[in-house]
Amino acid sequence: MSAAFHEILFPLDIALRSAGGPERKTDVVALGSGREERNARWAHSRRRYDAGYGIKSLDALSTVLAFFEERRGKLYGFRWRDRLDHSSGAPSAVVSALDQPIGAGDGTNATFALGKTYGSVHAPYTRPIAKPVAGSVRVAVAGVEQEEGIAFSLDATTGLVTFLAGHIPAADAAVTAGFLFDVPVRFDTDYLEADLSGFAAGAIPHIPLVEIKP
Repeated sequence: MSAAFHEILFPLDIALRSAGGPERKTDVVALGSGREERNARWAHSRRRYDAGYGIKSLDALSTVLAFFEERRGKLYGFRWRDRLDHSSGAPSAVVSALDQPIGAGDGTNATFALGKTYGSVHAPYTRPIAKPVAGSVRVAVAGVEQEEGIAFSLDATTGLVTFLAGHIPAADAAVTAGFLFDVPVRFDTDYLEADLSGFAAGAIPHIPLVEIKP
């Protein structure tokens, strides 16, 4: 993650009414036989959003304008809450320390990275989680929940869980975690156009955001 990042959350009331989702990059080559060869260019998906859909008033537009100026347009990244996908479990479920596997102990490794796995049978995909919500992370070792500050510490700016002395997971002990998380993004434009005449008539300003990859 670039150092040009502000650990601040985009206005939540606007973010939760916006649009967006994951994007992948796949090369598709059509062969002479009519068959296809497909190759994934990216190991990880990249999310894009449009914050304009969440703006329903001039006050909200003014709030985003101030946020945009403080970020200097594309220059500084920030946290974004994805209403569809911001939890280790289902959106309606309570976070559990057993939600996601994040590794197995070997008796010496003390640091584990948070991740969220999608799918389970054909080609499961594990997404790195670098911006967990502080205070939301629950961790278990061999099914037993551990206490933050006593058994482990969390770096909420990187998503790394570090077990403290005397609590390092034993060999083959499953390490699991549950958490809420944000997406690191930046504005995907250096020009924020606000057409007030159109806005008053119901037009929605286009405010593109793109995920920042570590």
